[in-house]
Amino acid sequence: MRQDQEDPYQRRSARVYAAADRAGSGSVAGPRPVLYDAVLLDRDGTLIEDVPYNGDPEKVRPVPGARAALDRLRAAGLRLAVVTNQSGLARGYFTEEQMRAVHARVEELLGRFDAWLVCPHDDADGCDCRKPAPGLVLAAARELGTTASRCVLVGDIGRDVVAALAAGAAGVLVPTPVTRPEEIAAAGWVATDLPAAVAEILRRQQAVQPSTSPGEPVRTALVVRSDSAGDVLVTGPAIRAVAAGAQRVVLLCGPRGRAAADLLPGVDEIIEHPLPWIDPTPEPVDPEALRSLTARLGAVGADQAVVFTSFHQSALPLALLLRMAGIDRIAAISDDYPGSLLDVRHRVPIGVPEPERALSLAAAAGYRLPDGDEPVLRLRRDAVAPRPADLGDPGYVVLHPGSAASSRACPPEVATRIAGALTDAGHRVLVTGGPDERAITARVAAAGGTDLGGRTDLAGLAAIVADASAVVVGNTGPAHLAAAAGVPVVSLFAPTVPFGQWGPYRVPTVRLGNAAAPCRDTRAASCPVPGHPCLRGIDPDEVVDALRTLAVSGGGIR
Repeated sequence: MRQDQEDPYQRRSARVYAAADRAGSGSVAGPRPVLYDAVLLDRDGTLIEDVPYNGDPEKVRPVPGARAALDRLRAAGLRLAVVTNQSGLARGYFTEEQMRAVHARVEELLGRFDAWLVCPHDDADGCDCRKPAPGLVLAAARELGTTASRCVLVGDIGRDVVAALAAGAAGVLVPTPVTRPEEIAAAGWVATDLPAAVAEILRRQQAVQPSTSPGEPVRTALVVRSDSAGDVLVTGPAIRAVAAGAQRVVLLCGPRGRAAADLLPGVDEIIEHPLPWIDPTPEPVDPEALRSLTARLGAVGADQAVVFTSFHQSALPLALLLRMAGIDRIAAISDDYPGSLLDVRHRVPIGVPEPERALSLAAAAGYRLPDGDEPVLRLRRDAVAPRPADLGDPGYVVLHPGSAASSRACPPEVATRIAGALTDAGHRVLVTGGPDERAITARVAAAGGTDLGGRTDLAGLAAIVADASAVVVGNTGPAHLAAAAGVPVVSLFAPTVPFGQWGPYRVPTVRLGNAAAPCRDTRAASCPVPGHPCLRGIDPDEVVDALRTLAVSGGGIR
């Protein structure tokens, strides 16, 4: 549901139970934080011990460390709201007056909150505010004067995380004994308890704030991301941060990421060269080619180099070449001892989303996004190709079954059933894929949809994605194109890499698939488990339901 659309149930919850007219719980002058404005918190099991259908203030018991953790958030200038399902109201187990008394007791023990957002309905009511629907999260963001993408929600069960992601917010799961193992597996961000969740929120917030400057004015900055198109796209916010502090930005990328590099704002020049320690199927090391690359990098005349890598890659081989090219200041993430190869050796915990991971390196090198530039993926408008006129009006659903890594591709028979189910539900479907995927896209589109396999390059695909109501896609480049366009994603996510790092960033998302499949965290490019169990079990009706959760109707409205 778009944030400018208001469901009657949301209006009721926000109007009756909101407390956003109070003085803010946290108010600190200064520039707007890069990542978050607000933290939303589930009530039972997250802030206080879970007493089923509690209407008695005397039974309120905060979870250990809750008051100190919340005060840390307030001191950091973050606004706080409670978002809670209270079906006991609908079932008559307690009254509104009793619930208000419970909430007053919570605030007596834990301090004031900027808003209380309550869903008073039961599951059978079919409202849009009861978690896992995103309505409460969207309403809370409005009450706090921000957007869902600038909120992080902390909860103790899968419904909380699903609601957060469907709204486009970040979600942190703090498991309790009632949290199911599959909910823990599916969550992209898990903390041991509320104080640990708060500590990581504040650490991530601080990590993207520069503590130093690059020193002398930077005339030319060399930035590096040598990987696939998706990897280059998720580095975009960090590259824009560097561009805000440098007069000229030169990007070194590989052949697989060149098309994405052409789409990024902030890049003045591109050098394309494969790096054999990065490419998944590298050619033998060619000393002459590396000597030529070193000379080319030296000719850039860079004052500084910022080397962006994925969490499993090393920046040190390239750092050596950069030193040989005469670049005096080099920044990179490195867990390995870098010797004299790096001037800024940065470290990032496992699990941080790749865009934030890259932004934190840019910050360590002295760069931050300028005010008004949100930490979201973006594309250059002048680089996106016009959408083909024969595709009709915007509002279709893009189904992209393939992936450069077969382990992350949707099985063709599953994608075929999804296409049929979407068409039966009234959606207009466009099936996209690269030139080498034409057989698959033709098969899938035959079940319902228009076959666009091989018809577009990346810039053309970006234009098609931008006019979609939603994109149904695995963990591959088009998911990041959707995020860059602000288009909701139904993520058919194979867990070979962590969802918390590689899921669609800051865009409404519903994740489907078996997050606990045996391929989890293997980073395998080809499926290591017979039968592709992580995605083969997806029911096409789940995809249709996911679009409803994202407020995408058969008519293409969102």
